[in-house]
Amino acid sequence: MTDATQERLLQAAEEIFADKGFKAASVREICKAAGANVAAVNYYFGDKERLYIEAVKYAHRSCTQGEPLPVWLPGTPPLQKLMDFIRVFTTRMMKPSAAASLQLMMREMAQPTAACVEVVRDYIRPMAEQLQAILRELRPDVPPDALYLYGFSIVGQCLFYRQNRPIAALLVGEEGFQKFDVERVTRHITAFTLGALGLADQLPAVATAEVAP
Repeated sequence: MTDATQERLLQAAEEIFADKGFKAASVREICKAAGANVAAVNYYFGDKERLYIEAVKYAHRSCTQGEPLPVWLPGTPPLQKLMDFIRVFTTRMMKPSAAASLQLMMREMAQPTAACVEVVRDYIRPMAEQLQAILRELRPDVPPDALYLYGFSIVGQCLFYRQNRPIAALLVGEEGFQKFDVERVTRHITAFTLGALGLADQLPAVATAEVAP
């Protein structure tokens, strides 16, 4: 839980770090933008580096906020879990996010720092482990390193609809791109994944329609 001053500092830090990067941004200008005393950074965060780490985590939460993964009942088929996971992740990727949040995350991904380590630890690894567990249910015979390759492919397909949206819209037109809604993309990625896993026979009818010629 953050108080009002801390929240303003995170918002200002997100904007300024996204625009200038860690080195070029100054604590003084962040505090000025937040309407806070310069000592506020030390009070709430300890130092500039910790402020940067928390700003990156703040940006990540902004980029990925949305519906949580469902709590599956015992006996839920792994195919249903896979579709649910892809639907939630796709929903998060296709939901508009603040430009500064996305810009800061892209900057951090291009040149990772200690902030990236914490984002992976606190947010990305737990979801990756959930996805790995689902894939193990679907293909218990596949070694863990190969399952990671499948997981990376799933995440990469979902990320495409955020990172490459402007290019995709230019290719197919804005009206055409609007046809790729969450449910259609979910069915497509699920079908694509099951085909890659050698489980095409498990494709539900709605997913099969997405890959039919």
